[in-house]
Amino acid sequence: MIDETENVEVKKVNMEGVPEQLVFGLDIGTRSIVGTIGYRDTKGFTVVAQTSKEHETRAMMDGQIHDINMVASTISEIRDRLEYMTGRTYKDVCIAAAGRVLKTVEAEAEIDFNSETVATTEKIYTLDMLGVENAYEKLREEQNSDDIKFYCVGYSVKHYYQNGYAITNLEGHKCNKISCEIIATFLPDEVVDGLYTAVERAGLYVANLTLEPIAAINFAIPERFRLLNIALVDVGAGTSDISITKDGSIIAYGMIPLAGDELTELIVQNYLVDFKTAEYIKLQSTTEEEITYKDIMLIEHKIPAKEVWELTAPVVDEMTTAVAAKIKELNGDQTVSAAFIVGGGGKIHGYTKMLAEKLDLPDVRVALRGEEVLQEVTFLQTEIQKDPLLVTPIGICLNYYDQRNSFIMVRFNGERIKLYDNNKLTIVDAALQAGFPNEELFPKRGKELNFTVNGTPRIVRGELGESAEIYMNDRLVNINTPLEPNSDIVIEASTQGEAAVCTLEQLDEYSSSDMKVIVNGRIVRCPKCLEVNGSLELPSYEIKEGDAVETRSFYTVEQLAAFMDVEVDMDHEILVNNRVATMESLVYENFSVDWVVLSFGAAAVDPAELPIAEQPVTAAAGGTEQTADETLAETAEAEDAAENEAQNGTDSEEAEHGMPQAPSSEADAAGAESGAEQPSEGEAQQASQKTDLELVVFINQQPVRLTGKKNYIFVDIFDFYDFDLTASAGRAIITKLNGQQAQYSAVLSEGDQIELRWQEINR
Repeated sequence: MIDETENVEVKKVNMEGVPEQLVFGLDIGTRSIVGTIGYRDTKGFTVVAQTSKEHETRAMMDGQIHDINMVASTISEIRDRLEYMTGRTYKDVCIAAAGRVLKTVEAEAEIDFNSETVATTEKIYTLDMLGVENAYEKLREEQNSDDIKFYCVGYSVKHYYQNGYAITNLEGHKCNKISCEIIATFLPDEVVDGLYTAVERAGLYVANLTLEPIAAINFAIPERFRLLNIALVDVGAGTSDISITKDGSIIAYGMIPLAGDELTELIVQNYLVDFKTAEYIKLQSTTEEEITYKDIMLIEHKIPAKEVWELTAPVVDEMTTAVAAKIKELNGDQTVSAAFIVGGGGKIHGYTKMLAEKLDLPDVRVALRGEEVLQEVTFLQTEIQKDPLLVTPIGICLNYYDQRNSFIMVRFNGERIKLYDNNKLTIVDAALQAGFPNEELFPKRGKELNFTVNGTPRIVRGELGESAEIYMNDRLVNINTPLEPNSDIVIEASTQGEAAVCTLEQLDEYSSSDMKVIVNGRIVRCPKCLEVNGSLELPSYEIKEGDAVETRSFYTVEQLAAFMDVEVDMDHEILVNNRVATMESLVYENFSVDWVVLSFGAAAVDPAELPIAEQPVTAAAGGTEQTADETLAETAEAEDAAENEAQNGTDSEEAEHGMPQAPSSEADAAGAESGAEQPSEGEAQQASQKTDLELVVFINQQPVRLTGKKNYIFVDIFDFYDFDLTASAGRAIITKLNGQQAQYSAVLSEGDQIELRWQEINR
């Protein structure tokens, strides 16, 4: 197959004996993209297929993507070539990041144990993540801005410490304290996001992200060489990436924005050619004595390679001066023992010699590193030559094996986050990692209404709002849905319901608590009047926060007449319990009233239509049937006490609070027998709020009291138990209820046993 875009012949590869599990790596450089397919076994690393393609335009500059669509198109072509060559399809890819805005931060972290503890891989990893978090906080302080968000693209541990003493490997050692010094590297979110977007638009998913200098140094300088103070310089097109080793560790990373493109642009201007031709001239000058090319006027030229060397020498001098200065800065203002050069830009004539001079090193201590480090790499494509250009692409693939299955990446409400993959991750784990408030996952009640009724606190709950709407890859899911790698998660926060509303007529004290009075020998049931903050209010009164509601267990004669909507003949005596009374006299439960009625209102009930006194009625407390005479007999003893209350205390009370007003609605007037319009079943249920439920549960074997709610679900424990949800360090949260995996919406009961902790991590 001929790739017409670059007139490159793409040959099929013999896949006999090649395992199913292959790694796909992309080195997305400023000038070109290199795609590599391979696998690692006990013999080393085998490159099954490899191809490269230059960007059609200046789609990238200084390691940062400027034209996402163009880069995505190039990635697609690389993938198509590799799929044709191998006869297999690829969805997951490993990439590396770089750029002039790279930030490197050193930080420390430590973990104290309550007793002597064996340092496991999980504990060591937790220590590493704590170090990364500390580095991130340090970076934010240095930037002095919350507007710029950075993403950790890699880290290296400089030193581990066991009980304060340096140690190479903590695993398996007993410790009271473990600590570390790390170097973490960060890029702005927009740089990382550009890489991910370009890859995703090409129909691929990122399986692993690392830093280009990390990928290069892990391959080019094996651990056995890191006791030496060595610098590795990866000279690309847009940037020169630098890393330093010493005392067995990688001690520093750095970058300068001077690289191969500086040389190419100089050639463009001097020889009047396009950028692609200039690249050709630059590369040919490293291998050929004479170069033939055509300028933009289509005039053919032949120039000696020495001429190109002389032209580029000042720029090479500038580049090596900057690189040497950066190396010394990263190495504590000292030179290194040796320097290895990888990448295409380092092959330009004079580069290694000039860098050696700037580092005060013999020429033999600064060398291109290509074939030497590729000895354990096998290429199934025989036409591929081992070259420094290949170090970073292969390093990207090898890095996958060190971090495979360790992390998954997702986008949460537009922000990319990394989670440790324990194969049990759900949407809620991503929400916790992103710091999404748990109260915004579940429906929120509107503001409750607090008041008192006869001195007893009463609460009416607000309405429940809507639950959060959760989408994964535009698909509606719930908080317990398993997390998919590289998925796009969007959560629309739950809403708050309407605030609680309650009127007086919705109270049990109004609708079910009444008093009976015997009027002209017939029983009349009247609702007890309700007083709010010392003043009588209508049944439709809407209770406000902090109101004090009191029931009145008496009427005046005048109020009773108004309730029954009758006109009393004042020329005749009014009798209350057979004693002469006035319209201001008080009438209590089971009192008898005798009067002469002049007229009845339109909504009034004629006493003749009321049940006669001899008809049985249900007693207020005993549940037995009584006549009006029996009822009067029972109240004879209470009569004097009631009258004394009326004479001694009630007059002043009336003066203070004002006379009660009779219910005004026609429905109230028409209810002479029942005394009040009954609320609906739903209204009664809303008003009949029970007191808050208190539960004692055991969290990590500690008793915790839950208060303030009518019922509780699992997620409510975070309001009562001190558990730092921001300390995930990429770990999943373990939630168990009575020994079983708990859903966040699970209902809690008295004495429940709850386990709550961070997942231990196995690397």
